[in-house]
Amino acid sequence: MTETHFWALVTRDKPEQSSADLTLSLRQQLESLDDEALKAFDKILGQQLRRSYSWSIWGAAYIVTGCDSDDAFTEFRCFLLSLGQQWYNKIIANPDSLGELEHWPLVDDYAYPFVEDYDLIAGQVYEDRTGLELPFLPSGHSTPEGKKFSTKPKIMRQTYPLLSARFPF
Repeated sequence: MTETHFWALVTRDKPEQSSADLTLSLRQQLESLDDEALKAFDKILGQQLRRSYSWSIWGAAYIVTGCDSDDAFTEFRCFLLSLGQQWYNKIIANPDSLGELEHWPLVDDYAYPFVEDYDLIAGQVYEDRTGLELPFLPSGHSTPEGKKFSTKPKIMRQTYPLLSARFPF
């Protein structure tokens, strides 16, 4: 499993692709991998998710959705992965750059930047196939990296000008 292959597997086909379609597509692609490739995919997935486990990215999620739980933040980070390597790296370097994203998946006409269970699919496929669990690889540290974001509107607008303009609070 190369990083190029990993990104080809996790990147969405179209910007508005639903969470359900995205997870079904990934599951189908992962089912064609052998056990070693599945393990390697899961390892890279964990490494990438750990890269985005930061308070600055959580602050961006908070502006867009009011994200306030670890589970929702994991689903948000899975959404970021689904944008592809170029966007993912850009957002990790500057979380406010997410405000430049033109197309968002929508639910009830609201941005829905979550992909449920994306981080669990490889383990489910592996367990269905072998009856064994993949080795546990946490998708984050015990706490996010960096300094916790402030929810004060003035500070949020200063820290995330693009996102604040796009998603006023």
